Amino acid sequence: MLDIKYIRENKELVKKAAADKNRKVDLDRLLVVDEKRRKLIGEIEEKRAIRNKNSKFNPPAGGQNPKSKNEGRQLKDEIKTLEEELGIIEKEYKELMLQVPNVPDKSVPVGKDASGNVEIKKWGELPKFDFTPQDHLALAKKLDLVDFERGVKVGGFRTYFLKNEAAVMELAILFYTYQKLIKKGYTPLIAPSLVKEFSLIGNGQLPWGRDEVYHLEKDDIYLAGTAEVPVTAYYSGEVLPEKDLPKKFVAFSPCFRSEAGSYGKDTKGLYRLHQFNKIEQVIITTNDYENSLKLHEELLQNAESILQDLKLPYRVMLMCTGDMGEPQVKKYDIETWMPGRQAYGETMSNSFMGDFQTRRLNIRYKTKEGKILFTHSLNNTAVASPRILIAILENYQNKDGSVTVPEILRQYTGVDKISLS
Repeated sequence: MLDIKYIRENKELVKKAAADKNRKVDLDRLLVVDEKRRKLIGEIEEKRAIRNKNSKFNPPAGGQNPKSKNEGRQLKDEIKTLEEELGIIEKEYKELMLQVPNVPDKSVPVGKDASGNVEIKKWGELPKFDFTPQDHLALAKKLDLVDFERGVKVGGFRTYFLKNEAAVMELAILFYTYQKLIKKGYTPLIAPSLVKEFSLIGNGQLPWGRDEVYHLEKDDIYLAGTAEVPVTAYYSGEVLPEKDLPKKFVAFSPCFRSEAGSYGKDTKGLYRLHQFNKIEQVIITTNDYENSLKLHEELLQNAESILQDLKLPYRVMLMCTGDMGEPQVKKYDIETWMPGRQAYGETMSNSFMGDFQTRRLNIRYKTKEGKILFTHSLNNTAVASPRILIAILENYQNKDGSVTVPEILRQYTGVDKISLS
């Protein structure tokens, strides 16, 4: 969340940021509630101080002064009444604060939806086929790589079985990416997919994206849609030494998304699913804006290098205000060329959050001078599968219906080509 002091001092900027992110926020009400809250806290502290002072008064030998005793009871009742009022105000204050989105960086274009995103880079040449290329659905069926029908039978809509070389290739690309980032100094984690509500609130998934999250009511636990959720919450409630920052993680986790907001979109194939596997990059670092922007670029370069290793054409999009999400200060999406769609499809997202998440999660660090500050957080999809398999199957297909395995994955797959023969 944002610092309330920042909101007080930058009301119009915060109001514009919310409007640019297509979010309605009652900042006027928030500031009224904040003023009431501060006033009540002041009154409670003042009355407690008087009560504490009176309790230290030494009464005469005959016992406590009746006047002081009555005054003490009165103060106790007044404090209790004020505390009850404060509890109501605090509840509304917290609810309103959680509705305020982050303020985007000045470099972020203003736009209402994906049409406002800006392409900033392209890499690789689009494949030129001397035959009519097939989409991944046709390739998967002919090569017996995915069983959608039995997936739906067993797990329902948007579920699937990966089979044969596709199953092996998924593990290959995940493990290759995992190793690559470990060599870059990122700490490997296998993160839980089961998370408590506070981690989703801290991450910024809640309150806005509640419909997108699976909730297991019996245990009051949630299924995370990305390892960003548990890994960002890893240091929740802790104070870290400045010398230990930045903390860089590469985390594997199964991911679960209800896709409630995508009704009618990508209903066939591997593009939009309820369950998938992902390698995520997460950084917890100092409250240094310029340094965090540099780390944001580092995460982008890491993701780009994976696609370059795979020799897959892609483009980088700078997301506009209306398509970047509520917690983000700045966000890139990497879209990989998918011949079956005759278009680029999103395969990675790269976000800088400032201290928006860490305030919610209470992650702080102690500077060399002894000052306590909130950290910054960043995250980036290194690779997500099986969506990346769409790009591999379609870009590497051959005229005879076979698919060449990307060279960097062959040491893990044990085959150079996927074919029926």
